[in-house]
Amino acid sequence: MRTLRRAALLAVPVLCALASCGIPTTGVVQAGGPASGVVPTIRVYFVADGTLVAVPRRTVAPVDVESAVEVLLEGPTEAERVKRLTTLLPLPGLLPTAVPAAPAAPATDGAMPVPQEVRTADLVKVTATDDRVSIELTAAMGEVTGLAADQLLCTALGAQRVADPGTEPLPVTVTGPRGRPVEGTGTNCSDG
Repeated sequence: MRTLRRAALLAVPVLCALASCGIPTTGVVQAGGPASGVVPTIRVYFVADGTLVAVPRRTVAPVDVESAVEVLLEGPTEAERVKRLTTLLPLPGLLPTAVPAAPAAPATDGAMPVPQEVRTADLVKVTATDDRVSIELTAAMGEVTGLAADQLLCTALGAQRVADPGTEPLPVTVTGPRGRPVEGTGTNCSDG
């Protein structure tokens, strides 16, 4: 009896295992995006009490100077503004209209043309060469102060450090719409 009972108890798991073989397959189940690893963090530079302050921001890869400047021009978040962080740069969302590449065609029904949204490309042009990074400000951006130029310089230098760790960042030049260049080495950049 004991042997029969033991055999019956051992047969139950075997039968369950065999019965589970008939479970139909479900195919590929979508459960979000692919694994992405570590999300890069860059530092953008805002101003508090006349001093540059590094603020970490998560961004999409690959990191480059142009994407870092775009993040900078989004301005401080509400939580950062509460901490009295500000920017000396004009923010695209706060400017009235973009500087269109071509004049807007007048509306045929007599209505006024709708203003375009200002984009980062309307304000700055970022060019990276083998020996330097150039940030050119358009007329829509206006002239910037030395501290505002430092916001751009430090953000650009920091982005280069994230993009290519272990190498010395290229010099950065910020040129205003009137052609006045400001070159920086990062001596005013804090680490946060």
